[in-house]
Amino acid sequence: FQKHEFFVDMTCEGCSNAVTRVLHRLGGVQFDIDLPNKKVCIDSEHNVDTLLETLKKTGKNASYLGEKSTQ
Repeated sequence: FQKHEFFVDMTCEGCSNAVTRVLHRLGGVQFDIDLPNKKVCIDSEHNVDTLLETLKKTGKNASYLGEKSTQ
């Protein structure tokens, strides 16, 4: 699996819950949400476009930051 890092404009617990919800609905993902830094790190076989589209379903501003090395 590739680890991808995304910026999502999350301001509160509700925002991170929305992210959790859409990612669970997509399925096949493992992820960590870093609320203070507004980052979501996703471990998945889905491509970046799919993941970004999914994150945008929260209605939040989201963008791709790049691959995260697994070291």
